Amino acid sequence: MKSVPNWTLSFFSDEFSRRDGYFWATAISLLLILLFHFLLSCKFRFFSVASSSSSHAVLVSHVESRISRLVSDEDLKCLIENLGDTNEAAELWENVIHKSNDRITYTAKRCKPKDGGPMKYLSVTVFEDCSAELLKDFYMDNDYRKLWDKTVLEHQQLQVDRNSGIEIGCTIKKFPLLTSREYVLAWRLWQQGKDNFYCFTKECDHNMVPRQRKYVRVSYYRSGWRIRQVPGRNACEIKMFHQENAGLNVEMAKLAFSKGVWSYVCKMESALCKYIAATSDRAQGHSLSAVTLIKKVPPELEETQIDDVTASMGTSSGGEGLLSQDVAKQKKLLRKPSKKLIAKGMVLVGGAICLSRGHSALGAKVALAYLLTKLNKRGTTLNQNTSI
Repeated sequence: MKSVPNWTLSFFSDEFSRRDGYFWATAISLLLILLFHFLLSCKFRFFSVASSSSSHAVLVSHVESRISRLVSDEDLKCLIENLGDTNEAAELWENVIHKSNDRITYTAKRCKPKDGGPMKYLSVTVFEDCSAELLKDFYMDNDYRKLWDKTVLEHQQLQVDRNSGIEIGCTIKKFPLLTSREYVLAWRLWQQGKDNFYCFTKECDHNMVPRQRKYVRVSYYRSGWRIRQVPGRNACEIKMFHQENAGLNVEMAKLAFSKGVWSYVCKMESALCKYIAATSDRAQGHSLSAVTLIKKVPPELEETQIDDVTASMGTSSGGEGLLSQDVAKQKKLLRKPSKKLIAKGMVLVGGAICLSRGHSALGAKVALAYLLTKLNKRGTTLNQNTSI
């Protein structure tokens, strides 16, 4: 066998050594490149997440800031002014109803705004043997309201802002012969002293409840109340200011209310009695809401004088005299009905029959509105008026 020269072995040995060095150099270079790209991608993801978190924080902060401005102390100031005697004296208010029994007293009046907006209403309801704290809880318990108030089809809490105490909710209410109304509202509560409570509510929009064709969204809603103990009596009262545009015919709304407001108030009082009786059986803890986040009335808005309930609503001797005069006028008109009034009454009856049988609903509504308008022009007053 022929032997291989030494210089040949040395050549191949050097060649393999160089290739081995190139291999490791290439491998290390690739590893460094991969490591660089890995670190770069990690850095990008970190800044991307940080930027996203920052954007989310800014968005949440913006949403919370917007919610906190929905109902403000300025709204409370306007509410106190609307509930005061000064406001009532400055505008022409019409006494429309005053009814009572052993357990409850209800009084209401209305005023047509000079600016042409929705009708304003003021009402006072006095409940016997009830504390202001319990009445406040009862009135704001929307889950319990669904059990006794048959006009409420649905209610959903949408959002609660811990900082401002503002709560947003959506309520669906049904009306006879009409499309159900959708209320998307924001409200806030304040407390003054131990037994005085305020609440103000207004319409708003919320991304959780887009508009639906099957409901009519209430476009304008301003409502507020004050609950307090009646001085010197084991009773409390809620005085309410209300103004809304629910897309209803004004005259039809007045007529519908005049037939059902007192029975509704009595039903409310019955539900309140059951609520009080079941207080000890309910859990003491309350879910997060505007009630649990109630705020203090700002010192500059605190009232310094407590007015008498009956006097403020015009139900003193003078107020009762006005109501008596209205009743006397109505009886006088009824004693001597004219032929035109009888004819218009037949139109009203015919419209009611059409409505009850489901025929010519539009024509009946037009006839009903026409008749009531004519009756109002004659100076005839309804014995009861629209609820708040």
